[in-house]
Amino acid sequence: MTELLPLNPDELLTTTRSVRKRLDLERPVPLEVIRECLEVALQAPTGSNAQSWHWIVVTDPGLKKAIAGYYAQSFDAYRRSASYSGARRFDDPARDATQTRVASSADHLAAHMAEVPVLVIGAIFVGLQLPAGNQAGLWGSLLPAAWSFQLAARARGLGSAWTTLHLEYEKEIAELLGIPARVRQGVLLPVAYTKGTDFKPAPRQSLDAVLHLNSWSPVSA
Repeated sequence: MTELLPLNPDELLTTTRSVRKRLDLERPVPLEVIRECLEVALQAPTGSNAQSWHWIVVTDPGLKKAIAGYYAQSFDAYRRSASYSGARRFDDPARDATQTRVASSADHLAAHMAEVPVLVIGAIFVGLQLPAGNQAGLWGSLLPAAWSFQLAARARGLGSAWTTLHLEYEKEIAELLGIPARVRQGVLLPVAYTKGTDFKPAPRQSLDAVLHLNSWSPVSA
């Protein structure tokens, strides 16, 4: 088993960041390490214990280049939208500076996606079609496992970034990889060793700004 970083649970949870610019694009990632991370991911909760998730690990340069091409097309549209991280502004200079850094790192990842050693797509068996209305029950059986994968990767000196922009071309990527129509993709995780492991907690809003107790009224009111 791969040697783990000396992180206690709280350190692991609060320092697992979306890593983009600090992904080491030159260092190979052994498939066995990815398998270790996925074994951890399979311990995540899943509705009715269905375990209907699937994991597509892509290392072939041609396939990565094709996926990166679709991602770049989607990212270009995102970059010109109001949702782009660099377009979001707040009444807080420090938070605005953070948004600028996030946008720069997102730009970097989009430009270098094909060079990332491993791409991992988390998917789940759906059936004939996605359920109507709130789909939390469905995705709640996949996304916690994907986060567990990211935590396991961090513990082994690897970094990743949660991305979903590829879903604009989900059908094309499914055809490229031979993913059945009844299996839907939920997340794309570019994975590589990181340049250094000294990640820190990110600045966040205060808990009281988003905490509600017994009603929607904020606790700080």
